[in-house]
Amino acid sequence: MFRAYTIASGKGGTGKTTVTVNLGTSLAQLGKETFILDADIGMANLGLVLGLESVPVTLHEVLAGKASVDDSIYEGPNGLKVVPSGISLQGFQNADPEKMKDVMRDLIGRSDFLLIDAPAGISKDGVVALAIADEVILVVNPELSSMADALKTKILTEMVGGKVYGAILNRAGMENTELRRHSVEDVLGVRVIDMIPEDANVRRAAAYKTPVVIKYPTSGASRAFRRIAADLAGSEYKEEPVKVQEGFVDRLARTLFGGATR
Repeated sequence: MFRAYTIASGKGGTGKTTVTVNLGTSLAQLGKETFILDADIGMANLGLVLGLESVPVTLHEVLAGKASVDDSIYEGPNGLKVVPSGISLQGFQNADPEKMKDVMRDLIGRSDFLLIDAPAGISKDGVVALAIADEVILVVNPELSSMADALKTKILTEMVGGKVYGAILNRAGMENTELRRHSVEDVLGVRVIDMIPEDANVRRAAAYKTPVVIKYPTSGASRAFRRIAADLAGSEYKEEPVKVQEGFVDRLARTLFGGATR
C-alpha cells in the first residue's frame, strides 16, 4: 500500500532533511520502493547531503517547465529514488511553485513510500506539502521554540485537511528522556513515534555525504531511524548486534589460538 508522508517542523534547523534522507534509506533497506522529494525549492539541502548538488536536472527545471519529473529522479543509497531541488537562485526564480502539486501527484502511486522534505515555516509551498500527503510527521527538537513552531504546523495541517501521524523527537539528550517524550506529547497532542539521540556520527556521516544508517549502521541514531522505518512499514524491527572493534591484541590472540577472543 502506497503512503506519502510530509516531513515538517515549523522552524529550520531541526533536522528535517537528515530525517528524510535516513528514513528514506532505511525504508529502502527494508526492500520498500521509496522516493524522497525536496519540496524546499528556496533553501534546498537534500541534494547537498547526498552529493547531488551538481546534477543537470532538478525540481527547479521541472517546475520551470523545462524538464519532466522522470528527468529529475536520481538513484540514492540502497535503490532510494531522490528528486532534489536546485541550489541556484536563478533556478529558484524560474520555478513555478504552482506546479508543485502536479509533481507530487505524479510521484504518488509510483512506489511504496514518498517522503516529502517540506520547507520550514509557514508558506504557500509548505501548505501544499502538508495538504497533499497522506500524513505529516513533525520533527521536533527538545526545546520550547521548536515545540511551539511544531504546534503551529500541526494546527495548519489540520486547517488544510491534513493529518499528523506523529512526532519524532530529534537530537534528544540522555537526561529525562521519558519526561521530554511526555512533554512533547502533551504539548502537540500527538504521539512521539520515536526519539533520535544526539549523535556525533550524524555529522560525521554528513561530511561524507552519506546517510548515517549507511556510514555508521550501529550508531544510536541509525538504530532509531530503522525503528521508525519499521513502524511505518508495519514490519518487525530487528536490532543488529554491535560489532566490537578488534584491537591488535585481539587479532594476535585469534591468530595464535583461533576462534573469537570475546
